[in-house]
Amino acid sequence: MSASCTSCNSKSLVRDDITGQLVCETCGLLQEFDSYEFHFGGISGPQGTFVRVGTSGTGSVLAYKEKKIFEAQKLIDDIMYKLDLSGSTNDVRTMVSTITEGEYGQGEWLSIFIGACAYVVMRKDNRSLPIAEVASVIGCDEYELGRMINRVVEFLNLKGSEYPEFDIVYTFERALRNSPSFAGVGVDKMDRMLKQGTFLMQCAVKWFLTTGRRPLPMVAAVMVLVAELNQVKLKIENAAKEVHATVHTSKLRYKELLEALVKVAQALPWGKDVTTKNVVKNAHFVIQYMEKKSMSKPADKRKDLEQSRFDLGDVVCECLSKVEEYGKEMIPVEDDSGYFELDNASRYVLLSVDKMEKFKLSPESLSVIYAKFSNEVKRFKSAQGSDELHRRKRSDIDLDACTEWWNGKSELSKKLLLKQILEKDVGLDALPPSFVTSCLVYEKRREKINAAKHRIDRIMNRLNADSGEAITLSTTKKRKRTKVTGIDWEDLIIETLLLHKVKDEEIEKGHYNTLMDSYVF
Repeated sequence: MSASCTSCNSKSLVRDDITGQLVCETCGLLQEFDSYEFHFGGISGPQGTFVRVGTSGTGSVLAYKEKKIFEAQKLIDDIMYKLDLSGSTNDVRTMVSTITEGEYGQGEWLSIFIGACAYVVMRKDNRSLPIAEVASVIGCDEYELGRMINRVVEFLNLKGSEYPEFDIVYTFERALRNSPSFAGVGVDKMDRMLKQGTFLMQCAVKWFLTTGRRPLPMVAAVMVLVAELNQVKLKIENAAKEVHATVHTSKLRYKELLEALVKVAQALPWGKDVTTKNVVKNAHFVIQYMEKKSMSKPADKRKDLEQSRFDLGDVVCECLSKVEEYGKEMIPVEDDSGYFELDNASRYVLLSVDKMEKFKLSPESLSVIYAKFSNEVKRFKSAQGSDELHRRKRSDIDLDACTEWWNGKSELSKKLLLKQILEKDVGLDALPPSFVTSCLVYEKRREKINAAKHRIDRIMNRLNADSGEAITLSTTKKRKRTKVTGIDWEDLIIETLLLHKVKDEEIEKGHYNTLMDSYVF
């Protein structure tokens, strides 16, 4: 062969039978670039030796489109697994394929698009998925994910029953089941907590505490309240973190929920003593009262209201007839259960107002009974944590039986439609907090307008509004400037707008920038 060795310049080159490459017989060097062949014709040219036209890389047997689809489906499986929604993976795949016309795609936008499809699929199945949770799994901004969700909904033209409203009750149930704070709770206790949370959540919906607001802070607030009612330790910071809610907003929702319970508690005999600081301790009686109210029929509301005022007897009468044994001493408890007993001594029933008059039970007596019961419970709880408790032998009193307040028979313990929730009576018909706040702001702004008119009128007429005497200007002595109190920037803007003949109704709306641009500037 005319070629020579690149090392020793020998022309004794032979071709290896196995590899097909040239080898020098003198020095044994393998000749490089021996099998290189020049190809022409572009993509339709002949097939190369080592690189195949149309493949996605060296050693790959998948075409570009097949590899793109494979990687996209793999990403879908990964995201759905992280969301703990592996059962809906096929539905998400179908939606992604339908929207992209089978092309799927690749890039950073694909994960956001898959998250949006997962949200829409769960929303269609009445299993609402929080946007914040999806965004945290994908690692994107909530607003960016929200815009992608709107594009998916518009493309699929989902309306009405095809795209239900966000289900806050399902979100609460899912958060409570998946929360690590309730991992050690028993099955029966978890079921009771789910029913209590559903009851409180739907009461919050009836009180418009979730109207026009993000639902996750209210979910965190109800989780904390239910945990406190069932002696489970859960801080609101941890609950907000678990449901991907803002801590400050969650605290505000928790405060609003307690304030609503305080308003309901005013119907109880000791309601005037219930505040946001002690309403959790009285929540058992408040929620029991709410449950009774929700179970009453419209025709029997008055009757049920009268009976529910003395519902405390069903709780305390049995406890007051017990005898507690502490160590070697037997401490008798005064038997006041006769106030609540009827002719049939085998059972206790709620007493109506007429029957209570027969027993001559006054509100003062009821307060004394309740105070005695509270003292006994506090004494029992304080003794429960001491070492002396192990040397005591209890009688047949059971604190759990005395405080067994949850019935769970109300329809609000189950998921209801919004119309059904609004028809229920739970002892409070509240207005939306945003509406109440708006009314207060309007009233405050109206007072500012009247005060501004008074100041303008006093200056224009040169009269003292208090004494009615004319204001005299002194030219001999220079008056010291006195600091005007109670006037801020809003008062000055209102005065300016009034001087430019702006109507009071427009000023009350508070759109100062628009009004200043239209009338002043």
